[in-house]
Amino acid sequence: MLRRQDPFDVDITPELIVRAYRAGIFPMSEDAEDDDLFWVSPELRGIIPLDGFRLSTSLRKAIRKSGFAVKVDTNFPAVIEGCATVGADRDTTWINRTIRGVYSELFQRGTAHTVEIWDGSVLVGGLYGLVIGGVFFGESMFHRRTNASKMALAHLVARLNAGGFVLLDTQFLTDHLESLGGIEITREDYEERLAAALLVSGDWDSINGAAGA
Repeated sequence: MLRRQDPFDVDITPELIVRAYRAGIFPMSEDAEDDDLFWVSPELRGIIPLDGFRLSTSLRKAIRKSGFAVKVDTNFPAVIEGCATVGADRDTTWINRTIRGVYSELFQRGTAHTVEIWDGSVLVGGLYGLVIGGVFFGESMFHRRTNASKMALAHLVARLNAGGFVLLDTQFLTDHLESLGGIEITREDYEERLAAALLVSGDWDSINGAAGA
């Protein structure tokens, strides 16, 4: 279940979004055509323990043989477009025009980041989220090729571990994330972990280029 507040009338700024994440809440919309946003605080929060991420041996081999390349922070508009596109892996999206705009500003400020999976010149998967303190707040991910999103997540976990991060927030737990080591924790547990993690200074740029798979 969610703790949800009604749509709000205040201006949605990058500063407001950062304050919200630091307080343990995040914005969503009903769908891409709805300009309203509401705050969400799940009673059960999804996270991936950074020492608990798992890929099978066969999946690691498949990723290595894929020929895909990992890039970071090169094309935020394309990644958020991929995440907002309805396709085989989703029949709706909560990423509306307001979210696109404010997270694009956060990317320009160096707070939002992407992990991108490329097959030659074609973007085939990726994810984006926010870095605040020692936390990566995962927002959304997508794939257009088999295993592309898993490869992005593997690189993300490797980058966060290398950079001294202590919390990877996935907001919710899906079957896909659970298969990779994701778990649910209570809101109270999450808020305690969040408070401690915000005191840490994670280094997003500590590694470059390795897929972590």
